[in-house]
Formats: sequence, C-alpha cells, structure tokens
Amino acid sequence: MTHKDAQVKLRKFANKKQAKNLQRFFKTGKGEYGDGDVFIGVAVPNVRLVAKKFFNLPLVEVGKLLKSKIHEERQCALFLLKNKFKRGDEKLRGQIVKIYLKNTKFVNNWDLVDLSAPNILGAFLFENDHIEAQGLLNQLARSKNLWERRIAMLATFYFIKNGKFEESLMIAEMLLNDEHDLIHKAVGWMLREIGKRDLSVEKNFLNKHFRKMPRVMLRYAIEKFPESLQQKYFKN
Repeated sequence: MTHKDAQVKLRKFANKKQAKNLQRFFKTGKGEYGDGDVFIGVAVPNVRLVAKKFFNLPLVEVGKLLKSKIHEERQCALFLLKNKFKRGDEKLRGQIVKIYLKNTKFVNNWDLVDLSAPNILGAFLFENDHIEAQGLLNQLARSKNLWERRIAMLATFYFIKNGKFEESLMIAEMLLNDEHDLIHKAVGWMLREIGKRDLSVEKNFLNKHFRKMPRVMLRYAIEKFPESLQQKYFKN
C-alpha cells in the first residue's frame, strides 16, 4: 500500500464542476490566499472515506501524500495523521507531530489548518503538558507564513475545549494587529469559543483590547452577544 494507491482512489471521486467551484471558494486565483492550489473536486465525506480505508498507510507514505500539489490529497493526508494520532501511542504521536511541524508549508489553506491544528498539534501540546508549548505557539504566531499563524491560533482550540485559556489569550493578543482577515476571523472565533465556556474571561479580554481589534475580529468574537451589547462594543 502506497500513497499512489490513495491518490488513485481519491481520483475516482473527482468532479470537474465541483473542482471549479472549490477553486473559487478557496481563493486560488493569482494574488489570493490560495494562489496556485489545485482541486480535483472530491467532497470532504469522500476524502474522509479514503482516509479511513487507508488508515494503515505507513507514515512515510502519508508524508508523501501531504506534499501533493492536489488539495484533496493533502487533506486526506491530514485526516490520516489526525486519525493515526487519535489512536496512537505516545511514540507514534510524537512522530506525527514531527511530520506535521516539518511540513506546515503544505498545510496551506484554512480548511487544512482547521482540521489538523487542534487535533494534532494542540492535542499533543496539551496532553503532554509540553514545557515548550507556549514557546512553540509563540514562534508560529510570529511566522511570516499566514498558515503557521493560523495554526498557532487554532492549535489552542484543544486547550479551550479542555478549559484552559491562557495559551489562546496569549496568541490572540499577539495577533491583534495581524493584517490578514483569515487571522482576524480565527482569533475572533477562538475568543467566542472561550466565551461559550467562561464569558467573564472573554469580556475581560475584549474590554482591554476591543478598541484596537479589527472589526472582523470583534464581530466574530461577539457574534453570540445580545444585539444591545454588540452595539455598545461597536460604538465605543
């Protein structure tokens, strides 16, 4: 079983019309955030199906799949890493995280980041109480690479789900002045998730920073607030 077998299986689900729609949706035009990404039009449920079928694909072959120019093949590789991580022992999880961090340049669209960062990197850092967690997240958040910055923010989602907010607030504060709206949305989303679990923590952060937050970030963060409270934040 090799990565080429997985590629063949994925391409059986390819759809040219869907590929065109996906390339527009994921902004693959020149100068857009997904510039140059290539889709073959495989729906996510079918990518998941292939990943499940190829669960036993060796890590070295998964790594080759992750380096593909085809978006759905990289997506399949990340589903494989996620699934293997979930069932793996400590040694295997460490190997998966090393592969992930070595290949972040191939985790290069928001859907790829969002499916993998919390469930691989975030889970590893949280579950191992990794002493270098904040340093690593800090490093990623300062990256010139858009997707590494989003990885830093989304990795903390696992911490949030487990009631730990320090890392998320640290990265959110670092990214307040980021220029890209995909980072604004990610930060706002994570702040909203914190608020679902402890509204006072989110409000304390917002009261300190909302005046300098990009509007998109603020809008995402307060999306679930009562309309009257939303207006107070926007008008002040």
